[in-house]
Amino acid sequence: MRNTFGHIFAVTTFGESHGGGVGAVVDGCPARLPLSEADIQPLLDRRRPGQSDLTTARSEDDKVRILSGTEGGLTLGSPIALLIANADCRSGDYDELARAPRPSHADFVYKTKYGILAAGGGGRASARETAGRVAAGAVAEKFLLTRHGIEIVAWVSAVGEIEAAAPDLAALSRAAVDATPVRCPDPGAAAAMAAAIRAARDDGDSIGGVVSCVCRGVPAGWGEPVFDKLSAMLAGAMLSIPAARGFDLGSGFAGARTRGSENNDAFEMREGRMRTRTNHSGGIQAGISNGEALLFRVAFKPVSTIARPQDSADWAGHPATVQFKGRHDPCVLPRAVPVVEAMAALVLADAALMAATCR
Repeated sequence: MRNTFGHIFAVTTFGESHGGGVGAVVDGCPARLPLSEADIQPLLDRRRPGQSDLTTARSEDDKVRILSGTEGGLTLGSPIALLIANADCRSGDYDELARAPRPSHADFVYKTKYGILAAGGGGRASARETAGRVAAGAVAEKFLLTRHGIEIVAWVSAVGEIEAAAPDLAALSRAAVDATPVRCPDPGAAAAMAAAIRAARDDGDSIGGVVSCVCRGVPAGWGEPVFDKLSAMLAGAMLSIPAARGFDLGSGFAGARTRGSENNDAFEMREGRMRTRTNHSGGIQAGISNGEALLFRVAFKPVSTIARPQDSADWAGHPATVQFKGRHDPCVLPRAVPVVEAMAALVLADAALMAATCR
């Protein structure tokens, strides 16, 4: 099982959904970076379960402990170990797994690959694993903001067929995103999205959508062609998030339906440096950042575990109906926002350190 992400700024996450806890070990973080639990906890609070009626009812404080790698409020350059205890586990809700796998979940493929299945909650395939990513991402964010002035803001831009108006990317803040429980800065769309999520929940169902993200202040020159292009690193990071099913950058799939004369970004001298007049490239050209804001989107499928009965087959292949009592998000989008931000931060921190080694 591959549980480590990154080259120089590398993160290993650990723990199962219903085990003793989850967390991460961050290796490669530069020394003398100011860091404490107070830098990490606010991001975990945005991801934790039970924060509104739009999310799972599982109740976890998600309090983080830094076990190593800091002294006197500064990083030492040694591995930073981060631990988040599990408290509200109900493995009995998953007794049905002994009989049959859930449709579209990890149960069948994990058991096929490893010959064993975690007793409850999906084990490593659960969204609970992302708490470690968010904790590690907070360390990366602190490094990026402190050393490079980079800001990362993600938001829910679509739920089902409901799409939000495009925000002002230069001014968009996390406070504006968090002003609604669905984490959409368009109040009208946010209300409609929340209603759609509640309707899916009340039907014992789930609904998918899209998280968009902007990264401001990324300098030109980050990314390592040909196989570690910044675009490829971002795509791999985002598609590693549970329930992620699509990634596009800049004009993305919409740009594939245009001509080069429409999609090309013309260069001009502006504000004392080379800039592009438009940003259809999403801040990356030829796999290298060009100094414009990075803009990308991540599509998330509807959650696989739903409350209503579903057709499946038992482990012997006989027809079966399954219904699970577990507490699950009817839509992953509100809690996926900080996970997308965290993975973007891990990619950019790694890219920053790789760029520094080739000059």
